[in-house]
Amino acid sequence: MAQIANLVAYDGAATPVSHTIKPASPAVSENGEWQILYREDIAGVPENANVSVKAKLRSLPSGVRKVTVRISIPVMESISGQNSAGYTASPQIAYSDDVEVVFYNHPRTTTENRRRLRQLLVNLLGGVTTSVAPVTAGQLQELIDSLFMPN
Repeated sequence: MAQIANLVAYDGAATPVSHTIKPASPAVSENGEWQILYREDIAGVPENANVSVKAKLRSLPSGVRKVTVRISIPVMESISGQNSAGYTASPQIAYSDDVEVVFYNHPRTTTENRRRLRQLLVNLLGGVTTSVAPVTAGQLQELIDSLFMPN
């Protein structure tokens, strides 16, 4: 089972940048939903303006398990100029680009079926048209494939 640790991934920028996203707050809500928030921690950037990943695991009343992974990339406003008194406003978040992936898993499905589904999604999103071995280790992979919440 995956232990809570940093998530590290490169973005798709022209010059790719590595992002280290740290676990911030694992919790179990009142309805039994497991949640964990990961957040990048860049010095000089407000907490809510860092890249974040939120993962959730919940059993629905039907027995189906719902796994949700949401990635958010906030974009800061550009601050230009100052007022007549020399005051420059603090930058604020202008907007956020987000993606959310939700997996619904029947209680009778297997780890292999969930792994194939996840890998098919990854390959379709990445335009992969050749055979590749699925990634089988890591916190989010284990959450989706084996339904183990990192702890």
